[in-house]
Amino acid sequence: MKKWALWPEGPVMLTSAAAEPVTTDSVLLANYPSLSGVTRAADLGCGSGVLGLILAARSEKVRVDMVELDPAAAAVCEKNIAENGLGRRLRVLNRDLRTLTEAEVGKYHLIVSNPPYFPVGAGTAPEEGRRDAREERSCTLADLARAAARLLGDGGRLALVYPVRRLVHALSTLSEAGLEPKRLRLVQARADSAPSVALLECRRGGKPGLTAESTLILKNPDGTDTAEVKRIYHL
Repeated sequence: MKKWALWPEGPVMLTSAAAEPVTTDSVLLANYPSLSGVTRAADLGCGSGVLGLILAARSEKVRVDMVELDPAAAAVCEKNIAENGLGRRLRVLNRDLRTLTEAEVGKYHLIVSNPPYFPVGAGTAPEEGRRDAREERSCTLADLARAAARLLGDGGRLALVYPVRRLVHALSTLSEAGLEPKRLRLVQARADSAPSVALLECRRGGKPGLTAESTLILKNPDGTDTAEVKRIYHL
């Protein structure tokens, strides 16, 4: 198991083959939603826990429930919470997000998720144990949307990252679940490349109306990180 800091003097991450590695997509997502007024949050499909660790670093007021179906990944998340001394604000629920008990219903101000990107059979994860994190085998986007709609309070928000090529599917699925897409930000490697993923924020019971924000560019023409990426990574 490897140990490293997300940024200088930032949260420490323990990573192993038991959980999906930390990706740029997850780091961008954790920095996307506003945390103003947020005290209760959840990460659905938390893996090793990077989203919750960054949310906790962004705001001392937020408490995060980390929901993870896979016991091995949940164990890695538990270790990361302990390693950072965040046991009072972060907790792991080793459960199926589709069957969370009534105790959690309507409780959260914000839910974040980096869900499986691929239909069954279309993923590229080399290990069997990681395919649930990449393919919609144990959780589809519709499953996630229904769970989030049930767990969020009125006006609560769901923020997720999703591939652009499946964006139409995401928008329709979320809207059908009562989660109205409100903010959209495309992400692309360079200014002259096509967007690869989208950051999306929805509101439970929100009125129709989607705001498209400026594109997030990751690299300058010379290959160095853009100023915004440096800010996100505390460089």
